Amino acid sequence: MISSSPKYLFKVNSPDDLKKLSVSELKIYCEELRAYIIDQLSANPGHLGSSLGVVELTVALHYVYQTPNDKLIWDVGHQAYAHKIITGRRDRFPTNRKLGGLSGFPKMSESPYDAFGTGHSSTSISAALGIATASALRGESRQVVAVIGDGAMTGGLAFEGLNNAGASHTDLLVVLNDNRMSIDPNVGALKEYLLKLTTSKHYNLFKNHTWAHLERFPRLRRLIQHAGNMLKLTFLRQSNLFESLNFRYFGPVDGHNVEQLVKVFSDLRQIPGPKLLHVLTVKGKGYKPAEEHQRIWHAPGLFDPDTGTRMSKRKPGEPPLYQEVFGESLLELARENDRIVGITPAMPTGSSLNIMMEAMPERCFDVGIAEGHAVTFSAGLAAQGMIPFCNIYSSFMQRAYDNVIHDVALQHLPVVMCLDRAGLVGEDGPTHHGVFDLACLLPVPDLTIASPMNEIELRNLMYTASLGKGAFVIRYPRGAGVTPDWHRPFEALPVGRGRVVHEGHDVALLTLGPVGNDAEEAVARAEAEGISVLHIDLRYAKPLDEELLDRVGRTFTRVVTVEDGVIRGGVGSAVLAFMNERGYTPHVQMLGVGDEFVTHGRQGELHHLCGYDTEGILQTLRLPK
Repeated sequence: MISSSPKYLFKVNSPDDLKKLSVSELKIYCEELRAYIIDQLSANPGHLGSSLGVVELTVALHYVYQTPNDKLIWDVGHQAYAHKIITGRRDRFPTNRKLGGLSGFPKMSESPYDAFGTGHSSTSISAALGIATASALRGESRQVVAVIGDGAMTGGLAFEGLNNAGASHTDLLVVLNDNRMSIDPNVGALKEYLLKLTTSKHYNLFKNHTWAHLERFPRLRRLIQHAGNMLKLTFLRQSNLFESLNFRYFGPVDGHNVEQLVKVFSDLRQIPGPKLLHVLTVKGKGYKPAEEHQRIWHAPGLFDPDTGTRMSKRKPGEPPLYQEVFGESLLELARENDRIVGITPAMPTGSSLNIMMEAMPERCFDVGIAEGHAVTFSAGLAAQGMIPFCNIYSSFMQRAYDNVIHDVALQHLPVVMCLDRAGLVGEDGPTHHGVFDLACLLPVPDLTIASPMNEIELRNLMYTASLGKGAFVIRYPRGAGVTPDWHRPFEALPVGRGRVVHEGHDVALLTLGPVGNDAEEAVARAEAEGISVLHIDLRYAKPLDEELLDRVGRTFTRVVTVEDGVIRGGVGSAVLAFMNERGYTPHVQMLGVGDEFVTHGRQGELHHLCGYDTEGILQTLRLPK
């Protein structure tokens, strides 16, 4: 894709270098930058579509604003690849999302140009308001820009930030990156004229001067404001939501016209107070496969940049992804029980809820990036006799903690919360690792919490949860399972009962979830070395299998627990508490994530780093009796 000798790409190593180009040369630089991103991501997968959609927007922002003194906040952060390349990280970009390399998201410790870490969505406006307020209090002169898009505006926190920022009259620019596939039909000559007028320096000086004088005549001021809003509603055919929140609204503007963006941002720098610029972009812009199939090319994996052919890492006959087992199993359950419905906050494809969504669209609900709403909406459905399967990535469920406690558990409602991407997720890093769910949820009364060791157990736990006996949490990891022949008849699993996977007498090994498969390999190797291991798949973190734990407590002096989550407050801590309460005194060693934020890298690398891959478990089993 990229030219063998790009004209400007390798000359721009900072925003200062970018400013040396003429405005007319920026278009060529944007083409080269876009081609570079395509080439890099074809071999080192990441978030492609959203990054391609903001190339011109990113270039214009760094061209006009004085970064890093002026602050740019990207929301969601996977839009920031072009930003990273412009700000001195081009040569390191091939390490993006690799162990020891660049983060896939803005990271304050990585660069002074990353004003705020943004792995989860909808945080930019609140953070930008805080930065702008702090700058004002310290007497510092800087511009603060929040770029919010890729669905992030659907998050409730974004509206909380807008409401507060509008009331505070803080000098702040919000750029709404509206990356719908089609261009808004309202873009036309009249809107272009009105945009030029409203961003005009002379117009805004006149407006601010006149507005100040009208403070003595509040009724006249309200009348003029109402008339102006009515004109905008008539000519622009859009609601005045942002202006009702005291934001000056500008746009929409073509997000791929870099020359126009430079002009607009240069004008907006001169306008004080809270402002919002509505920018229309195309996700995947400049790469035909990504434009035509936006969901697939959001993060397509490996692909041939010339042909657009995607290269699957999976071979025929290999086990399916856990999310695929969830999607297929939920559709089966829904066909047998018309009370079952599916809910997801903006991740139907990522969670595989799209399988049921295609077959039963009336019984599936994508509520947007709004995890708290997803849980409480599910609670409302359950209150009226439905059986909602609410699928949320484990890391994102942290944003709905209050809703789980107050709206589900406290009211004893049978909501099934399926936590996809539980445990260490890999290249997306610490903002996306689902390692806190057990520690967060174990203290909450009236929750059943389970994790399957394989795909068959996932199906059976889903069936067990569908029986509607209370709030049920099922956590499972990102990636493929271990059982190609997973499609078996459903079977109810007794709540609070684990299973003995392997008998032994030297040391007891208690595991929860798919990490038990690595443990099984460690057990086999330990047996070959003469170490006899009792391996128990706990299956349920809450309630624990007291019968099995009593056996362990009476019989063993050494116990090892393994979980794909944080140790503090996790299932190992629950086992230790049980032993203490019953008066048992084995030495309990807990393997999992320590008191730290784990970096990004491949899942196997991270499990090894944290000491609970097969080798780490084996090393622990080898310790002296």
